[in-house]
Amino acid sequence: MDVALGGTFDPIHDGHRRLFRRGFELGDLTVGLTSDDLAPETRHEPRYVRPFEERQAKLREELAEMAATYDRDFAVRKLTEPTGIAVEPPFEALVVTPETQAGGERINRIRRERGLDPLEIVVVERLLADDGEIISSTRIVRGEIDEHGHVTEGPENERSAVR
Repeated sequence: MDVALGGTFDPIHDGHRRLFRRGFELGDLTVGLTSDDLAPETRHEPRYVRPFEERQAKLREELAEMAATYDRDFAVRKLTEPTGIAVEPPFEALVVTPETQAGGERINRIRRERGLDPLEIVVVERLLADDGEIISSTRIVRGEIDEHGHVTEGPENERSAVR
């Protein structure tokens, strides 16, 4: 099965790794990585995102190890629009989170309009950090948690401890 997954992945964390693993469980995985122009448009709040080439190198490193474990192939492609690669013919499944499920349904509408079969939408629940909140790259960048969801003594936590 050809599986698609998309995102910015900066920094990569255990929640992303859960998505990657599910993709590899289903088949060969193509990950759409947001371009430098698209990445800011996909953020819920503005923050610095590393350049595409840096994110791509780290993503390839992560995926190579998992692909070997699952005996699967993978590819990384640049996303220049939100619906990205998933509207293309070869894919059969799309891995999403509950927050991005609506985007998957929009992709299936586009696929139907183009005469393509809809994708199987595979929803993967978000992974929670030690504090019970969702692990996210934004929280890592803020210094609240590390990539594994462990609460850190970063800037946000130090400020709240002073209050």
